[in-house]
Amino acid sequence: MTAVFSHGRLRLYLLKLLAEGPKHGYELIRLLENRFLGLYAPSAGTIYPRLQRLEAEGLVTHEAAGGRKVYEITDAGRAELTQRAGELADLEREIHASVADLSSLATEIEEQVSGSVRDIKRELREAAQQSRRGRGWESARPWTQAGDLDRAAGELAAEIRRLARHPGLTEADVRVALAAVHRATAEVRRVLRG
Repeated sequence: MTAVFSHGRLRLYLLKLLAEGPKHGYELIRLLENRFLGLYAPSAGTIYPRLQRLEAEGLVTHEAAGGRKVYEITDAGRAELTQRAGELADLEREIHASVADLSSLATEIEEQVSGSVRDIKRELREAAQQSRRGRGWESARPWTQAGDLDRAAGELAAEIRRLARHPGLTEADVRVALAAVHRATAEVRRVLRG
């Protein structure tokens, strides 16, 4: 995401969003988060200083409404948008490409995690079946433990899917997390296969 909004481009995009109508800072954050399908959301510490600079430059103004500052683009801000229309069009294309890349990466992670979890669940079922065959029906404990492991694997998969959609997630973060999932899967296989 950083590359998309480098060199004052977030500033330009904020002007674009304000040209659509007056907004408060958190509304701008949500619009950006929605634009990036929840995969990126700038912090208040990123947005508010930029809005203050835009106001200092005379490109936006604000009014207090309901305890919030509502920002509105000025004629000077509209003139800058017009002057930088080509750059804005390039930025829109890059945002679209970035969202497509991140969405594809999140899907890849979900597929790999789901596959790993399915493998672990299958191995847990097999281990439970072997345990029941080996000991007869005198003890239900191994099956209960396998059920606990099965639930834990499902909870892990759900948590990974939730984290894979975390705003600000980078490709490097995803690669490190994916490696951790593969190591964990290998370790569970090692333990269960004895």
